[in-house]
Amino acid sequence: MDKLKKKEMTAQYKQTPLPMGVYQIRCLAEPKCYIETAKNLKGKMNGDVFKLSAGNHVNKGLQTAWNLYGKDRFTVDILEELKYNPDEPEADYTEDLEILKSIWADKLTGENLALY
Repeated sequence: MDKLKKKEMTAQYKQTPLPMGVYQIRCLAEPKCYIETAKNLKGKMNGDVFKLSAGNHVNKGLQTAWNLYGKDRFTVDILEELKYNPDEPEADYTEDLEILKSIWADKLTGENLALY
């Protein structure tokens, strides 16, 4: 591959928006889950699992359950992705993500799941 093609591919990769949305870390041992938003779903999800494994997650209830039950008793899943508006590449989606999180919190608690 020539240098120009590599440079073009690198620029295209950097301009590709990362998936954003709401995800959950669900405990299979008890009816509880942790939900969070992310502008980079894969990065934030991996970061949470790393923090839990290291014993220093910000949510102490989730951390306690992780320590008690172990990694194998949890699932990490994307609940919903939020699509980018191609007409507004610089838009801030923070508020949209928080609304989506609130909708999912209501839905999950309606399914008799408690939130960490």
